[in-house]
Amino acid sequence: MDEQELIQVVELRISYRYATANPWVVQAIGGFLSAYFMEYPGFRVQRHIEELESGTHLWICEVPQTMKFLRLLKRLKEDIPPCHAHEIAIDPSARPRYLIDCLTEPEG
Repeated sequence: MDEQELIQVVELRISYRYATANPWVVQAIGGFLSAYFMEYPGFRVQRHIEELESGTHLWICEVPQTMKFLRLLKRLKEDIPPCHAHEIAIDPSARPRYLIDCLTEPEG
């Protein structure tokens, strides 16, 4: 048990706009995260939620602190349509939150 790593909880979201533009990505991301677990046993998805109010999909993941979540995002971006993935600005004491969205902003 001495080798047990500290775990942090990280949120990964995809916007309603991105999910609507690419309907298959919800299943693709779920499959990717399942496969990532096979590569990195310390990684795990606690749950997947579709927020009905906003239409966003949210995966709550347990990530070993030694694992770089940005590396996971980079690999994920290679398997899905072009997107913008960034950390959502939050309180530094809160869990990290990342959002995957369309490359362009909606026309006003």
